[in-house]
Amino acid sequence: MKNHRVSIIGCGNIGISLLQGLLKEQTIPAKNITATKRNIGDLAHLKEYGIRLMSDNIEAIKESDLIIIAVKPYNIVNVLEELKDHLKPGKHLLISVTAGITISKIQDVINTKVPVFRAMPNISASVGKSVTCICHNGAKPKELEEIKCLFDLIGTTMIIDEDLMESATILGACGIAYVLRFIRAMIQGGIQIGFDAATASAIVNQTVKGAAELLIERHQHPEFEIDKVTTPKGCTIVGLNEMEHNGFSSSLIKGLVASYEKIEK
Repeated sequence: MKNHRVSIIGCGNIGISLLQGLLKEQTIPAKNITATKRNIGDLAHLKEYGIRLMSDNIEAIKESDLIIIAVKPYNIVNVLEELKDHLKPGKHLLISVTAGITISKIQDVINTKVPVFRAMPNISASVGKSVTCICHNGAKPKELEEIKCLFDLIGTTMIIDEDLMESATILGACGIAYVLRFIRAMIQGGIQIGFDAATASAIVNQTVKGAAELLIERHQHPEFEIDKVTTPKGCTIVGLNEMEHNGFSSSLIKGLVASYEKIEK
């Protein structure tokens, strides 16, 4: 990937996260990365890393081969209209990380044979720990491998069917917020039972990280590991049952479904 040139068009929260992850990983030289935003002053703090910063999207893609569109859904058509006459088949690969916009919609707007991909990373890309779901519509194996390699730099990737992209958005991208809210609640509980905020945060953060690594490495169902902690008449099962009586699992599932129904609309 070190010879690739990447443009991130529209550096909002997810664009910045992708940029920070690429800079952290350092496989792609900073000089090969271009970032754009309408108000370029918002990115001034990144100039010291050696990336190219500009507000001109057309200029940004001229020297790039991998183009990441990271704008809001209501802006993407305007941005694609702006870029479409400057997209070159055989040179460019176009990747949208904009939620809810299909590949066919993008292809209709740009009206070129430039390969189009959708990718859904999350904000933990900034620390190289994103999960990114990728879909395509008949891309060549070499092209798909290039896109996968790009997102492998900022975490793990998986190829899915496009009809699951909205679900991937909810579970993988929105899911970060759900997990963070759970962590916040655990920290608040830790403070209530006696810890200061910093200590509670340290314990909870490592506990959550450990739980995730346990499942990743052992490939077990969560309930299998839960059973190891829930001794008869013990404090863990009492706490779990109290949470369930108050709708812990059902409220989380309802939240996921509500978010999915929103994105489907």
